Amino acid sequence: MKEQKIAFYTGPAGGWGALGSVKNTLLRQDIPLKGAKTLLSANQPDGFDCPGCAWPDRNHHSAFEFCENGVKAVAAEATARRAGPELFERHTVQELAGQSDFWLEDQGRLTHPMRYDAASDHYRPIAWDEAFALIAKHLNALPDPNQAIFYTSGRTSNEAAFLYQLFVRQYGTNNFPDCSNMCHEPSGSAMRPQIGVGKGTVTLQDFEHADAIFIFGQNPGTNHPRMLGELRAAHKRGARIVSFNPLRERGLERFADPQDTLEMATFGSTPISTHYFQLRVGGDLAAVKGVMKHVIEQEDARGGVLDRAFITGHTTGFDALAADLRAESWALLEQESGLTEAQMRSAGDVYIGADRVIACWGMGITQHLHSVATIQMIVDLLMLRGNLGREGAGACPVRGHSNVQGDRTMGIWEKPPAALLDRLGEVYGFAPPRAHGVDTVEAIRQMLDGQGKVFFALGGNFAAATPDTYETWKALRRCDLTVHVATKLNRSHVVHGREALILPCLGRTEIDMQAAGPQGVTVEDSMSMVHVSMGINPPASEHLLSEPAIVARLAAATLGEKSRVPWLWLVEDYARIRDEIEKVFPDFHGFNARVAVPGGFRLRNTASERVWATASGKAAFTPHAVPCDTPTHRARARHAGGVVFTLLTTRSHDQYNTTIYGMDDRYRGVYGQRRVVFIHPEDIRALGLKDGDRVHIHTVWDDGQERRAEGFRLVAYDIPRGNLAAYYPETNPLVPLSAVALAAGTPTSKSIPVMLVAA
Repeated sequence: MKEQKIAFYTGPAGGWGALGSVKNTLLRQDIPLKGAKTLLSANQPDGFDCPGCAWPDRNHHSAFEFCENGVKAVAAEATARRAGPELFERHTVQELAGQSDFWLEDQGRLTHPMRYDAASDHYRPIAWDEAFALIAKHLNALPDPNQAIFYTSGRTSNEAAFLYQLFVRQYGTNNFPDCSNMCHEPSGSAMRPQIGVGKGTVTLQDFEHADAIFIFGQNPGTNHPRMLGELRAAHKRGARIVSFNPLRERGLERFADPQDTLEMATFGSTPISTHYFQLRVGGDLAAVKGVMKHVIEQEDARGGVLDRAFITGHTTGFDALAADLRAESWALLEQESGLTEAQMRSAGDVYIGADRVIACWGMGITQHLHSVATIQMIVDLLMLRGNLGREGAGACPVRGHSNVQGDRTMGIWEKPPAALLDRLGEVYGFAPPRAHGVDTVEAIRQMLDGQGKVFFALGGNFAAATPDTYETWKALRRCDLTVHVATKLNRSHVVHGREALILPCLGRTEIDMQAAGPQGVTVEDSMSMVHVSMGINPPASEHLLSEPAIVARLAAATLGEKSRVPWLWLVEDYARIRDEIEKVFPDFHGFNARVAVPGGFRLRNTASERVWATASGKAAFTPHAVPCDTPTHRARARHAGGVVFTLLTTRSHDQYNTTIYGMDDRYRGVYGQRRVVFIHPEDIRALGLKDGDRVHIHTVWDDGQERRAEGFRLVAYDIPRGNLAAYYPETNPLVPLSAVALAAGTPTSKSIPVMLVAA
């Protein structure tokens, strides 16, 4: 077992540490040569889209269009290791369930479709046709299609997602929980009524022209490392980079570009943030409001600060916002943000001094009770000086998985717009269901209540990704059937229904051979660019099917002659699927021709054109009060005698979402372990404990249910007092099912009130 230690990391993000990690990753997966060759095709015009994050590609100027954590994602998929029938023969499911998440995925690629055998507690191989027949039998036996739940992972391609939503709606339900429900749902919920689109308004080229980039609740060094290249270039040409984050994150401090020979040779690095504000967890809305209050005060004092032409011609609600800002108390803003008035005014001066501003945000914003309000205030800030719909400026929600945005574009949404349902009915001659389906949290509740009978997951790791872990597991185990399409073994496969299937699929890096020859799929990145992804490696097993083929064969088996869609014909050539997409979505006109151009094409974004698809036809300023009713506020009121902290859950650097690549977090100095909790040194002393002591973490909630996670090591860290950080999924049991964002339903995993008890 690797040594467990805490050792402060002194290097920059990237640099030699990243190169060493790349080498070790390829060696660990036994693919030093294959892995290196595969990486040369990552994010290239004739190659595959990285199965990691959704950060856009930079016009392929280099053969090295990948980052350290992209290497981990590619290597995990291209690994030489195999999790075949012999693995399942050696281990009962109970034994597998006793292993760590890291161990499960580290067994390698799944090779055969497997069916759970309750009598022996083993998974046994099953033929594909038998698997589809079993699923169809369960689905067709349900008295109500809404008793089936169809989950979607953000790695699913546009082609698979389109077929999936068409099949499920022909089956009769809109039950489409997906990973968006757990991450950027608040971004869409905030921006659609405000500016008419639920996506970011910027392109990658806008980063070349921005005078200032404001970053809220995002850690690009681990979660979107290729973004560091854009931030580095922006810093070098003099742009101001203003970061708001409770934790000191190395990727927001300095970066060494592994492709810069001089920087590497001299062990140099480039600063990233020019201004770094360590606000308290959940203090972003108050901080943004403080910045805006300063802007309004400067306008009142000297004039010429606001973009009056933009405000008058393109917006509504400015007077109400300005009045609210003028009336706001600096004392309250300081108290709730954790920043001083001087700090917020300093950020405001940067904003005023920049002609073109981009605002970026991640899950450090979206996974809070008041996330929708916070995002609307960030967009309000942009609009004060007309920073929407022009070069070098705009809103940039930085999404995670490489096609999570595309899945929503394709109709993976439990609340589909009427226009989409109308068009599906016109093209395919059926009456799509109109009632809204369930999101992720509602799906868990439905399964707990016994109303969710069949759970089908197109990718992902539902059992590990979701909140209130033990309630989620209880919900899955109450299902009659659980089905998971996956490339590798994970926690969801050992937390199963009475019957269960594991269906292995091709990975993004692998050749997808269909009747018409090798096929490419398409994906949409965080900035609405759609492009082709072509695998280059032979499949890990001859028994794998592609996701589009799995969906098509399941649809054919389930719907039979009730559907006039030629499912099996469509997957012979994915160009046929793209023709179908074009029939339903006008923005995909000429899909096959446009996506054949290197780099693909950008979907129309009306807000980028200052065309506001809102109720008023204008962008809407939307003021919000500073939240003083957070879960932590309420918990402290109920437990005046104890010390209540606010816990944010986070990833380690050896992790992507729930996939654990290793046991280190290099940038935070944690090695060989994951059960750690980052805490201010003074808070450790105030508790009468020492750095390195073990504690149990207990959620403070008002439903009478005990939630705790045991055996965490205290790590003294640069984080505001009263705040904690720890890794998920280990801390997901602490997130109550009822802890969701207002108007979005996203689990509030970044703001959980907890108490620490010495172990």
